[in-house]
Amino acid sequence: MFPERKLPAITSFINNPALKTVMDNWSGTPVDQSGRFINLDGPTVLSMGMILKHFVERNPQRDMKKKDTWRIPVLTDDNWLNDEADKIVWLGHASFFIQMAGLRMITDPVFGRLPMVERHSPLPVDPGKLVNIDYILVTHAHYDHCDKKSLQLLSANNPQAHILCGLNLDRLIGKWINNPVHTAGWYQQYDNTGGVKITFVPSRHWANRGLSDANTTLWGGFVMEKADGCIYFSGDSGYGSHYKAIGHLFPRIDVALLGAGAYAPAWFMGKNHQDPYQALQAFRDTGAQLFIPFHYGTFDMADEPMGETEQILNRLKAEGKINNELKILKLGEALPV
Repeated sequence: MFPERKLPAITSFINNPALKTVMDNWSGTPVDQSGRFINLDGPTVLSMGMILKHFVERNPQRDMKKKDTWRIPVLTDDNWLNDEADKIVWLGHASFFIQMAGLRMITDPVFGRLPMVERHSPLPVDPGKLVNIDYILVTHAHYDHCDKKSLQLLSANNPQAHILCGLNLDRLIGKWINNPVHTAGWYQQYDNTGGVKITFVPSRHWANRGLSDANTTLWGGFVMEKADGCIYFSGDSGYGSHYKAIGHLFPRIDVALLGAGAYAPAWFMGKNHQDPYQALQAFRDTGAQLFIPFHYGTFDMADEPMGETEQILNRLKAEGKINNELKILKLGEALPV
C-alpha cells in the first residue's frame, strides 16, 4: 500500500470539464505518463529501502509512547445537533461536523476502528443521529479518511446527501452507496451547493486502497465559503507551497482546520503529514484567523506519542508564538463560527 517506486514526471493536466476552475492560469491537476496524479511540490515516492528501514528501525520515542496516558477529552452532550447556528464540531481524527449557512456537512467520516488499527477516542455522538446532512466531503481514498461502513451508514440515513471528492474517487464510493457523487480537480468549484461555495484544493499527499492503485484517485482539501465567512479543511498533507497559493486565492479564511499528527519519523512521514511546527507555518501561510489542529489522538499511526501534538502547540502558545489564534477542540465541542 505504497506509492510506486519509479519517479514519475508530469506529462499532462486534467480536470472535470463540467466544473468552474477558480484559479487563474491553472492548467489542471498534473498527472504522469500512466495517468496517475502528482503533487505540486514533487511526486510522492517511497523506495522499498525506506519502507523496510521504517519497519525495522527502533522508534526513539518508544519509551515515551509507553508512558503516554493522554487521551482527547470527549463531550457527549449532542445538543449542538438541534440548533441552526453555524458551528464546527470535531468528531475525531479528520471527521468534522460543519454547519454553515443552513447546510450540514461532514468531512472524512470514520465512525469506528480501522483494519488492524485500534480506535483510542470514542465517537462523541451516536452516528445514527447524524441526519439531515447535505454534503459529505471526502478528501482521499485512504482507509482512515474514506470508510465504507461509515459512508453506508450516512447514506442510509441521508439519501439526499451529496458526496464531494476528488477526481476518480467516485469509481470507488459509487460502488458502496447510491447517493450522488461529484468529483473535482484541484481549484475547481462544485456546482449547486446552496449558500456555500465549495472548492477542492491541493494537498501534498497521495492515495490508494491496495497494492496497485497508488495515485489513481485524487487527494486534496476543501474551502467552504459563505457570504460572511470561510472555512478551510486541509485534509491529509505534508507542508508545501499550496498553502500560500490557497491563502492568496482565498484571502479571508476565518478558520483553518490543519492536520498536525502522524508525522514521526520525519524522514519517512514528512512528505505526507506535517508536524505541529509545520502546521503552524501552514496556518501563517494561509493568512487564516483561527487554527484548529486535527489528525491526532484517535488512531495511533506514527512514532510520536499521541499527546505530543497538543503538548507542542500548548507550549508554543505559552511562549507567545500563537496567542489567541489557536483553538484546540475537545471531541464533541461545538465551536461557533
